[in-house]
Amino acid sequence: MYFATKRRRTQILVWLIWAIACLVYWAWPEQATVGDWSVPDLPALPAVVTHDPGNGPLFPWHPRHRWRKWAWRRYCALRRAHRRAVWTARLARLALTGALTLAQVVDLLVRSQIRKHLGALPVLYALLETLQVRDIINRHCPTRAQAKHGSVALVLILNRLTMPLPLYQIADWLGRTVLVYVLGIPAVKFNDDRLARTLDAIQPHCREIWQDVVQRALVQAEIDLNLIFYDLTAYILHGEYNDSQYAEFGFAHNTPMNKRKFKNGLNVAADGNIPTEYAPWSGKTADLATVQANMEQLRRFLARRGWPIEQVMVVGDRANLNDELALAYDDRKIRYLAGLKTQKKVHRELLLAVPEEQFYSHPLTDDRGPQGYWGIPCLVPFDHDGRQVTHRGLVVLSGPMRTAHRRARAARLRELREALQEVEAKIGRPHYRTVKAVQKRAETQLKQSSVGKFMQAKAYEGENGQVRLRWWVNRYPLWQAMQRDGRYLLVTNDSNLSPHKMLALYRQKDGVEKRIGVSKHDMKVSPVYLHKDERIEAMLLINMLALLAYSLLERQARQHGLQMTTRRIIAKLQSLDVVVTFCWDGSRLIRLVPIDEEQAAILQVLAEVLAELQLPRWPHPLLSAGESRLFALSPPGSRQIVI
Repeated sequence: MYFATKRRRTQILVWLIWAIACLVYWAWPEQATVGDWSVPDLPALPAVVTHDPGNGPLFPWHPRHRWRKWAWRRYCALRRAHRRAVWTARLARLALTGALTLAQVVDLLVRSQIRKHLGALPVLYALLETLQVRDIINRHCPTRAQAKHGSVALVLILNRLTMPLPLYQIADWLGRTVLVYVLGIPAVKFNDDRLARTLDAIQPHCREIWQDVVQRALVQAEIDLNLIFYDLTAYILHGEYNDSQYAEFGFAHNTPMNKRKFKNGLNVAADGNIPTEYAPWSGKTADLATVQANMEQLRRFLARRGWPIEQVMVVGDRANLNDELALAYDDRKIRYLAGLKTQKKVHRELLLAVPEEQFYSHPLTDDRGPQGYWGIPCLVPFDHDGRQVTHRGLVVLSGPMRTAHRRARAARLRELREALQEVEAKIGRPHYRTVKAVQKRAETQLKQSSVGKFMQAKAYEGENGQVRLRWWVNRYPLWQAMQRDGRYLLVTNDSNLSPHKMLALYRQKDGVEKRIGVSKHDMKVSPVYLHKDERIEAMLLINMLALLAYSLLERQARQHGLQMTTRRIIAKLQSLDVVVTFCWDGSRLIRLVPIDEEQAAILQVLAEVLAELQLPRWPHPLLSAGESRLFALSPPGSRQIVI
């Protein structure tokens, strides 16, 4: 409010006049009037029987003293008086200030304000809705509950992608995000018991749910399946597991032997490192024991996709090939490329058949220095159950691997030399006074060292009768080991692959290893605290769906020029929040906090990514009829989150 004059005395006088007028209006006794005339008491109408108070109460069962009505009237009068006092104080304060700022007006109208986390949730939510994760799960697992299984699974997936938490903390996290408004379900509905019931409900349908979601992802993103990587990883389990077919002790790289674990065989398409198939295995299962089952699973998957099996090549590491599997690949007409452990004599001879100098005339990369790669083709024989086959091989000399092996060996030799020096320094002490005792201690150090076979030690008695110890390096075994440094054997049954292409494809297999790292570290799949095999399978499905969304978003973003990983995108958008304002009339206002230029550019690219993924690919021969109708009824843009 603005005044023509700024004199405070004039302003105070004006507001006092208004205050007196308001008080007179509120305090003036009320009269029933008709026009300008007061209405007198109406006389009793003739022929109407009235009650005489002298004869007693009209309704004797009613109490005479109506103290409740009196108390209620007094309470209402006090509320009116309090309300008038509050507004009078506000008017007095307004009179003293002389003006009402916009902030004061907003403060008078607002009941409360809260801040909700936004981050990358709109992007990830829209992506999962494009893949119809919620609809597919609800179709396979119908329920009458307010929190549908699809919505619960959606919340679990989003939590895995943004801020992985234990199940009992999901409800608290959900209450701090905008998802409570988007889903229209209170956060208290997502307690750990409700989440566990959802895991139990989706477990019988894990395979069908995964196939439907992956089918949509492959169709919408047009993923190329000509090259597939396969690898096995282990997840540590905590807690008691009785009669479990998954929780077992077994060997796995980079996992402790004294922990129960289960394994997961993962197939990843080289086009964007998109997960295509997975299978849980017992923790004691060897990698080689899973390869043939994965072949059958892969054949069924490609058959559903209508992809010719002859066009697909499977790339695996050294744990995915032996004589039996080489014949199995040929029997199933699957092309493969894998490393080979040289456990047989004929295969070890292939590694050492060529001197190191001859490798340098067969480079496989442009770098000819310590970081270069060289390779010599060969033929690799396989023999199993009386059947023999010969596949193409490539003996690779890796410069970086050779350097790493020799540096590690040199460090271990230094450690062994220091250990022997400590034994020598203790000569003359108890248990170190005889040649036999010193020799025994020296041999113990050699056995405990991984490079002990390259060194010998001998205790002897000197000229003055004092016990001495000397050691030296076995040069020939060390030279033989140095000849094998950096060498490994690649094998394939594809006659069209050149040596350069074999090395290039094999080096690309770190795509599946990176996806395994994302699932373990970014999504924190391991350690697992579930205590039932059914929930292990269901939680593995949740994590694989999260990994699928992670990989698909990264692939599409890079195709649009945004060279960022999904984890980096989520981190860049982490500061985005919304402010929710609740007004006294019950209305609600949601506003986005200011964003910087980099965030705006990222969101612009992601909007284009989602718009492209939402383009209808129907009618598509690889989508079922029901699924095509479901997608046809959902026009592009209808699945986007609106804040």
